[in-house]
Amino acid sequence: MEILSSSSSKLNGYEYAGKGATIFMVAACITAASGAIIFGYDLGISGGVTSMDDFLLKFFPRVYEQKNSAKTDNYCKFDSQVLTAFTSSLYLAALVTNLLASVVTSRYGRRACILTGGICFMVGSVLNGAAQDLAMLLLGRIVLGLGLGFTTQTVPLYLSEMAPPGLRGGLNSMAQIALCIGVVSAYLINYGTARIKPWGWRISLGSSIFPSIFITLGAVFLPDTPSSLIERGKCEHALLVLQKMRGTLDVQAEYNDLLEASRVVKAVGNHPWSHILKPKYRPVLVMAFGIPWFQQFTGINIVTFYAPVLFQTLGLGSNASLYSSVILGGAGLLAAILAAVLVDKAGRRSLLFHGSLQMFITLVIIAVVLYMDLGAHNMVSRNMAILLVVTVCVYVAAFGWSWGPVGTLVPSEVFPLEVRAAGQSINIGVVLFFIFAGAQLFLAMLCHLKAGLFLFMACWVFLSALFVYFLLPETKGQKRERSSDPDTKGKKKMQVELEKPFMVQRETSVLQGLTSELLARHDTLIFWAVVNNPNGERMAVIKQPESFQQLLSS
Repeated sequence: MEILSSSSSKLNGYEYAGKGATIFMVAACITAASGAIIFGYDLGISGGVTSMDDFLLKFFPRVYEQKNSAKTDNYCKFDSQVLTAFTSSLYLAALVTNLLASVVTSRYGRRACILTGGICFMVGSVLNGAAQDLAMLLLGRIVLGLGLGFTTQTVPLYLSEMAPPGLRGGLNSMAQIALCIGVVSAYLINYGTARIKPWGWRISLGSSIFPSIFITLGAVFLPDTPSSLIERGKCEHALLVLQKMRGTLDVQAEYNDLLEASRVVKAVGNHPWSHILKPKYRPVLVMAFGIPWFQQFTGINIVTFYAPVLFQTLGLGSNASLYSSVILGGAGLLAAILAAVLVDKAGRRSLLFHGSLQMFITLVIIAVVLYMDLGAHNMVSRNMAILLVVTVCVYVAAFGWSWGPVGTLVPSEVFPLEVRAAGQSINIGVVLFFIFAGAQLFLAMLCHLKAGLFLFMACWVFLSALFVYFLLPETKGQKRERSSDPDTKGKKKMQVELEKPFMVQRETSVLQGLTSELLARHDTLIFWAVVNNPNGERMAVIKQPESFQQLLSS
């Protein structure tokens, strides 16, 4: 197949006029990212609270007896489906709400979605802190889950749409930094409230109201994103917000791109769910499932949930397990800050791949040490316990500078605007489903698989490295507001990526009624074009040029 025409693009991304990170833009992004503080707080608070005797006596007396029984296997001390329901119910509610959030964010804007989430967080915090029985406790967790469903859907979109291409990775990493701050805060509060008898757990659960108030009040004053405003017909307001974000009046080029992307959305219609299943969106649909799948199968969230419980399983005392968790959270926070510095320099693929390798090695070490040193009724030696705490910290740090921030960033970058709400909803839905499943099943799997559980996670981490190396495209520096134009009568504008493996998508003249996608594998120098005609037939035309430049000049 001959490529009849081509147009050049900047290989290092797209540049618009502006001052870069203006104070207005950074302030808006910090406010939006603070929604992730509550997510991190809920991740960190659960394990600490469920390791407190006063909390267990009030809501889970059988688990308290099981934990303190000398006959109980070390790996099974906290094995209770009712106890894990306390943690997982939040994420089941968030999973259901996530579907509704995609509609709210499309029709009413990103800001409205963040505000709704903040209100739910406040109500849930009050219910949890004042809980008198298990039903009230679970109701509070479910309401918190409603808020989480709204904010996890919207915050990554908000940060990506506000940031210019060259700073998008760093600004988007604010969410991961905020999440880590929430985790560390939860660990510190748990460490302090564990000494307050018998109601310290109420402070732990109720303290999430403070970040909830911040995000709710902040959302009242947040500007909506230019993309969202244009989608809803508020073009003049969008132009003003864009000028304020960029710190210049010269934003016409970026504004035109936003208008063009919005035109494509209107041409597609208001049914992103039906369009995202079309063949031309299958590559990004694979990313929507694959990235969150592997992100969650690293096992990071279940380790974060149950860090104090896990350290008690290793034989550390209650206080030692709590301050070890604080160290763990600190390692994750420092790694997230490092990721914010590196992500726009090193690229997404490099961080993900090397992070997977580091996590694989640490998980294998943990599994081997546990298998050799921790039996059903004997505790690990002090030196081995210290080694395990250090290794878990290295594991958490590896996630913190790779799959944590980058695994959230890339899905928000790859979706064309016309299917972005549906794509982000799928991505977050997969994340929340596996968080729910992991929270519900982890303690039972630890009881039955014992040290083998960490080898199970290591296998998935190894597969994630292969996924990144062979399938994941590089999205560093790309223009955010691109779209796949459904009008196949003219030229089709596509994305440019120049790192292996990558897609080369160019201005391509095609016959009426045809669409063309040009995919390239730089490592093998095999190029092929997949053509769909109106009857749904597919033809593959293979080409193996002598060099990459030969194809571009053909």
